[in-house]
Amino acid sequence: MITIRKAKQDEWAIIASFQQAMALETEKIQLDLSTLEQGIKAVFKDTSKGCYYVAASDQQIIGTLMITYEWSDWRNRTVYWIQSVYVHPNHRRKGVYRQLYAYIQTLAAENDTIGGVRLYVDKTNQNAIKTYESLGMNGEHYQLFEWMKSF
Repeated sequence: MITIRKAKQDEWAIIASFQQAMALETEKIQLDLSTLEQGIKAVFKDTSKGCYYVAASDQQIIGTLMITYEWSDWRNRTVYWIQSVYVHPNHRRKGVYRQLYAYIQTLAAENDTIGGVRLYVDKTNQNAIKTYESLGMNGEHYQLFEWMKSF
């Protein structure tokens, strides 16, 4: 049985290991561990930055995601952004992300101050794109552009 819940602050290390694995697997990026750890701990210290949710099976964390917040003046509501999605390889294709997403979608649906849920995906990550489409998410409206500093 899989349970979905908010991550606990003392679970930052497993979240960090998942994020390192995700970055390497999906974008071939080796994250700086110190920076990553500080970034994860910052979310736990300042909840205005976001929050982490985990999927657990037999008290073992098998998946995680982070929610951050975007103010939408068009909707006069906050939009949840799903980021940092990772499901351990031994638990993929078993509905773990589906349950994480359903949990977040329910949180958004039940809160009148939330206007919806968004996420971005690397355009080469076809498995993730298929998963998001199968959940009824629409990727037709926007294309993401970015400028990021190198660290």
